Amino acid sequence: MPAEAAAARVSPDRRVRMIRTVALLVGVIVPSLVLRELIEARFGRGPLADLSAVAVPMAATAWLAPYASYRRRDALLWLVGPGIYVFTVVAWRVSLAPYRDWRPRPEEKPRLRWSRDPEHAGQWLLNASYGDTRHTPSR
Repeated sequence: MPAEAAAARVSPDRRVRMIRTVALLVGVIVPSLVLRELIEARFGRGPLADLSAVAVPMAATAWLAPYASYRRRDALLWLVGPGIYVFTVVAWRVSLAPYRDWRPRPEEKPRLRWSRDPEHAGQWLLNASYGDTRHTPSR
């Protein structure tokens, strides 16, 4: 009975968001492991096989990071360890797009507005779609 009560409290939107996040994680991690096995079978164990394991997740993180208020260079964290955590946060945030339940960075505020939809009250909504050059400031 307590398990049913806990399941009843989770909104369907949260379940859908969780499924989308897990699908993104599996869709990125599984191909990277397959690529590593293919390279390891062809060239043997070594740094090339190790780097191939993080190539796909790094590319996915760099591509999705601006949509989750992260910087593209945060993909480099895959080389030192916490990349899986960063990608999980990015996947969690992107799965709710175009609504945002986190505070935008100062340079993102002109592109966002508060959602007036009662279902998504208290969340940010992306006004317009900008090119990749608008995601991060050019300095």
